[in-house]
Amino acid sequence: MEDLSLHILDVVENSTRAGATLVEISLIEDRERDLILLSIKDNGKGMESDLLQNVRDPFTTTRTTRRVGLGVSFLDQAAREAGGGLTISSTPGAGTEIAATFVASHIDRKPLGDLGSTMTTLILGNPEIEFVVRINADGVTADLDTREIKTGLDGVSITHPTVLSYIKTLFTQL
Repeated sequence: MEDLSLHILDVVENSTRAGATLVEISLIEDRERDLILLSIKDNGKGMESDLLQNVRDPFTTTRTTRRVGLGVSFLDQAAREAGGGLTISSTPGAGTEIAATFVASHIDRKPLGDLGSTMTTLILGNPEIEFVVRINADGVTADLDTREIKTGLDGVSITHPTVLSYIKTLFTQL
């Protein structure tokens, strides 16, 4: 994957397949420590310890349609290549959190990518799921909580093109 937004898309799709109804995404650039911190937390079904121990292996997957699961292993590789690392915690029945760190100035760190398109794709494909997104990158912040947006829509679907366009613009300055 060529940028962090695609890693986010892939990991969040895992959350949706795990039955999550709430996904929280945090992406923070810590200039003082020269780090980018990415966290994706869900309230899905979580993972048993044997799956959790092997989840970085690309040949470990819960999917029945194919025998590989490259998303977590690619994110792990991207973090390590950029001088960082990946941690995963999961509780069966309660959800999973994946946290990745990247040295911000590292030559091999992937760019952020198109976070607006990633978020609109996730919302369009999963309008029943609530997303809370907090991004602070290069001193610019973007916050999104679909629960708040839905409350203010007065019956208009969150997948309405005008709403999705608005959501996408929240991330264009990043």
